[in-house]
Amino acid sequence: MCRLARTGGTPELLRRLARRADGWAGILDADGTLLQAVAGSIHLPAHEAADLAARAARELTVRGASSYALDADGRAALLLPIEHDHRDLSPDPSRHDGTSSDRGFVDGASPDRATLDGVSGKNGPVVAVVASGPMPEGLPALLADAVMPLGLSWAAERVERKRRRVDLAESRGREAVLHLLMTGQLSIAHQVAGALRPRLPDPVRVCVVECSGSRRDDVARICADASGGRTWIVRCPVYARHLILIVPAEEETEERIPESGRTLGLAIAGLVEDCVVGVSEEVRLPDTATAYQQAFHALAVARGLPGRHARFGAMPEPALLVGAAGASWADALLAPLLNHLPRRSQDPNSQELSATVASWLAFSSHATQHLKIHRNTLAARLKFVGELLDLDLNRVEDQAAVDLALRVRATPMLHRPAAGVPTAGGNAGEPLDAVLRLPGVQDWAAQQVRLLAEAGPAGEETLRIWLRCEAQLSLTAAELGISVTGVRKRLTRLEAVLRRSLLRTPSARYDLWLAFRAADLATT
Repeated sequence: MCRLARTGGTPELLRRLARRADGWAGILDADGTLLQAVAGSIHLPAHEAADLAARAARELTVRGASSYALDADGRAALLLPIEHDHRDLSPDPSRHDGTSSDRGFVDGASPDRATLDGVSGKNGPVVAVVASGPMPEGLPALLADAVMPLGLSWAAERVERKRRRVDLAESRGREAVLHLLMTGQLSIAHQVAGALRPRLPDPVRVCVVECSGSRRDDVARICADASGGRTWIVRCPVYARHLILIVPAEEETEERIPESGRTLGLAIAGLVEDCVVGVSEEVRLPDTATAYQQAFHALAVARGLPGRHARFGAMPEPALLVGAAGASWADALLAPLLNHLPRRSQDPNSQELSATVASWLAFSSHATQHLKIHRNTLAARLKFVGELLDLDLNRVEDQAAVDLALRVRATPMLHRPAAGVPTAGGNAGEPLDAVLRLPGVQDWAAQQVRLLAEAGPAGEETLRIWLRCEAQLSLTAAELGISVTGVRKRLTRLEAVLRRSLLRTPSARYDLWLAFRAADLATT
C-alpha cells in the first residue's frame, strides 16, 4: 500500500481496492458527491455503485459514525473516513444480525467516542468500496490498512491541486496585467498589479524567451532567480514556448546581474541551453506593446546567432514620424470605429472592437488565444470592423493602414488638432499617400529599402511579390515558380537581413508594405 501511494497515489490505491472487491472503489464527500473513482469490474455498473456509495456516505454523515456498511439489491458498500486516526475502525461483519439490509454503525468504537475524537464522516471525504455480491473475505481489513496511505495521498494531492489553482490564478492575473499594458490601460494595470509582486518597473525593456514548451515553468523559475525577483514574468497566452519578461531597464544596461556580471537576457541564454532571447529597446511603461514587438523581432534574429541572444536594432518607428498630419489621418480613418455605439448591451463596444483588431493585426489567428474568444467571434468582429471602416481587412494594404493608424493613435506625444476626432472617416488611399510623402517617412522608407541591398535584387522582388500575394506562401510560390519551402527559406534569410520577423506574427509585413509604397511614391 505504501509503495502504491508513493508511485501511483490515490488512483492506484483505489484501483487495488476495486480489483480486490471485484467491483468499484471511490472517494466521496460527506454529502455523497463523488470526488474520484475507479471501476474494477464490468459486472457492476459504475453509476449504480456510485449511487449506492453516495447513499451510504449520507447515512454515515447523519449518524456521525466513523465507519459504515450497507447492503442493498445484492450489493454491498463499505465506507471509512480517510482524514483521521483509524485505530480499531475496521468494520466487523459479525455484528450484522442478518435481519436488515442496513448494517448501520458497525465499528468497534462507541458513537460517543467517535464524536469526542472528531471522526464523523461529515468532517471530510470518505473512501467507499462497493462489491456486486457479499463483501469478499479480508476486504474490510484491507480497506482499514489502505486508509492511512489513502489519506496521505489525498492530502498531498489536494495541496498540489490548490497550489496549481493558485499558480493558475497568479498566471492569469499577470496575463491580464500584460493585456492591459498592451492596450494602453496603464492605471488599471497598476491597480491589478498591486496585488502581485514585484511592482511594475518604469522604464522597461521587454525580453521574449523562447524555450521548450515542456520546460517553460522551469525556465520561468530560472528567470525569477536570475533577476532576484525584480522582473515581471508572464507566460505568453499566444505562443506556448514563450515567456515575456518585463525587465527594469537598468538590468539590461549599466546594472548587471551581480552573480554573472551579465545582463538578464544574456544570463538566461547562458543558463538555459536551448532557449533563445530577444530584447527590446528601453521604453516607457505605456509603450510596452511596442517593446514587445521589438523583442519579438529580435527573437527572430537571435535564432540564427550562436549566442542565442539579440537586441532590437535601433530603427525609427513610423508612427513617430507622421506628425500632426498623420495624427489627423489616423483620427479620420478610425473615426467610425472610435465613435461606434453598440446597439445592444451584449455587443462589443468601440474599445473591445479596437482591441480585437489590434490583437488580430499583431497575432493573426492566434488572437483567439490572446483575447480568449472563439474563432467565429473573432471573424464576426473583424467583418464588422471592416464594414465600419469601409476597408477589406483581407488585404495587406488595408491591414497596414489600420495598423499604422492604431499605432499613431497609441502615441501620446503626437499633437492632436484642436478640432479633435472627426466624426467621419475618409478614404484610406490618397490621405495615406499624403502621409507617406512626408520627409521623415520618406527617409525611414529609404532606410528600410537600403537594408535589403545585402540580399540583392531577388530579396526585394521576393518581398514585393509576397506582399502583393497578401503574404500567402502558396500564391507567392506559384508566382515565383518555386516551392513553398523555397519561399519560406528565402523569407527566413530575409529575416536575418532585416532583423525583423516576417513569417511569425507580430510580423514586419505592414512596415514593409508602407516602406515600399512610400519608396514608390518618391519616384512618381
